[in-house]
Amino acid sequence: MGTNGSTMLQPLRQGLPPLDPAAVSNAASCSLPARYEAVREARRFTRHTLDQWELGDRFDDVCLVVSELVTNALRHATPDGGGPAGDPPPSVRLHLMRWSERLVCAVRDASKDGPVAREADDFAAESGRGLFLVESFSDSWGWHPLTGALGGKVVWALFRLPAS
Repeated sequence: MGTNGSTMLQPLRQGLPPLDPAAVSNAASCSLPARYEAVREARRFTRHTLDQWELGDRFDDVCLVVSELVTNALRHATPDGGGPAGDPPPSVRLHLMRWSERLVCAVRDASKDGPVAREADDFAAESGRGLFLVESFSDSWGWHPLTGALGGKVVWALFRLPAS
């Protein structure tokens, strides 16, 4: 996966038994360029991965959430220009992790600023509805800053899966 799984999964305990990173039955990740076309790539990656894991029936909800998380990372967490000395802007990384009864979608980006959800009664606002959709279509979601060499943050959404 390229990241320390236990660091990414520490906050995923909201009313559920702890997730053991060693118990992940499947995991996949991809790096996405800091361009809006990356949202389409994230959807393709999600479709392919869920089909491989025989979870294609969950694609619509998961894809909507992945699209919103990646769009938010691109819109709010990547600088407009390149990095120092004209380096390309940092990419975002999409992680999909599956346990027997849970699926987690996590998007890592370079910003330490947390996402800001709009109030439910502010749905008519021009922007800011993405996290409302994430909350509506997933079973829980959250974010946390990353420490050490990774830096940035991870925004995640959890989906419960039927018992096999």
